[in-house]
Amino acid sequence: MSNARSDVSDPAYVRARAMVTLFERLEHLCEGAIAIDRGGRVIYVNEKYLTSLGLKHTSEAIGRPIEEVIPNSLMRKVVETGEPILLDIMELGGEQLVVTRMPIEDERHNVIGAIGFVLYDHLESLKPLLARVTQLESDLRLARRQLSNARAARFTFADFVGATPGIAQAKELAGRAARQNVTVLLTGETGTGKEMLAQAIHNASSRAEKPFVSVNVAAIPDTLIESEFFGTAPGAYTGADRKGREGKFRIADGGTLFLDEIGEMPLQLQSKLLRVLQEREIEPLGSDKISKVDLRVIAATNIDLRKRVSEGTFRPDLYYRLNVLSIELPPLRDCLGDLPDISARLLEDISASGDYVSAKITPSALSALARYDWPGNVRELRNILERALILSDTGRLTGDDFARILPVGTDARRASTMRPAGMVVPYAEAEAEFEKQTLEQALAASNGQISEAAKLLQISRATFYKKLAKFGLATGPAAV
Repeated sequence: MSNARSDVSDPAYVRARAMVTLFERLEHLCEGAIAIDRGGRVIYVNEKYLTSLGLKHTSEAIGRPIEEVIPNSLMRKVVETGEPILLDIMELGGEQLVVTRMPIEDERHNVIGAIGFVLYDHLESLKPLLARVTQLESDLRLARRQLSNARAARFTFADFVGATPGIAQAKELAGRAARQNVTVLLTGETGTGKEMLAQAIHNASSRAEKPFVSVNVAAIPDTLIESEFFGTAPGAYTGADRKGREGKFRIADGGTLFLDEIGEMPLQLQSKLLRVLQEREIEPLGSDKISKVDLRVIAATNIDLRKRVSEGTFRPDLYYRLNVLSIELPPLRDCLGDLPDISARLLEDISASGDYVSAKITPSALSALARYDWPGNVRELRNILERALILSDTGRLTGDDFARILPVGTDARRASTMRPAGMVVPYAEAEAEFEKQTLEQALAASNGQISEAAKLLQISRATFYKKLAKFGLATGPAAV
């Protein structure tokens, strides 16, 4: 007994047993194991690996070169370099296997062989990890583009948060647009994220490595708008740059030109824009030379272009040329089911942009936000969230925090109840809307306290939580 106890306390003994235990456990848990000697010949293969190798007995593999048993094996490379290949995907018999390969060393750390383990015989188990790796690679490529290109777009579809029908349809159409080279017209109220979606389309397209140039048409004086778009030839007019100037179309060559507030473009410039879209060529101001450009145009507006066409202030042929694929972005008041996710993402961005306390939003806060009409949409929501966070000492935002800063009056009404007179909705939809509003009212009345809200409705806490999950109403620290 004393010998056993002394062995257990001996570091060398414990280390030796750890090596044996590790091998035995790993061999038991993995889907297959195989080992070779210094000469690359198989010295060991376990029973579980035989089927994958197309063998019936271990004797069929022992003593054979590893490449005869596993074509294109990298085991010999591990022996030659002494470097492990810790994680790899290997093709074998039409299947993809996740494997790890490690050198075997003697007491003097000389490589005397190698051993390989099949960790998984199906990639299904690694799908979450592979998806995460793919996302990280995408983020890395985007970061590199932004560092190397001052005009790189920074938003992707992952940044355009939301899953309600309006947002889901906009993202689905935008994904289709990204795979094509068509002109896109984004419509929707101010603050709905039109430039963000334009950048996401660009970053998901084959033009992602090229410039993304954004122009607010309404912000350019009429006297300068032609030179801003098409550039100027050297000395084109008094005071012009002697070297000439490249316009936005030339700068965006190869990439994407985003024209925000396209409805404000002067009539005299609309014909030139139409020519660019049709002929893909520009003529700088003061020049008689025409040059080709290759770019995609994404236009955006918060006004009714068809009305502008009927009024004679917007060319119908340009409207039809821009409206190849139209994507409407819904107002925030029609996407209140996405309010928790959108608010959470905005708070992350706000917290990362300044020295703010860690932000948390409670159910009572979300209930208060849901009762507001949001004429400024997501842009206004970000403004309100940032203001609340600045005024908060703890970062835990409640309904009271927003009651003090949200505008009051005709705008502060529940948008979901605003329906045209005489409009009838299905009973199930009306019932669901009533149930959701009742939950929100109970949360507001209880300041986000789940137990108290459940008592007010005379239901159990468990039932209350289930209903919150049903309608996507988030719970926070106050939900106790």
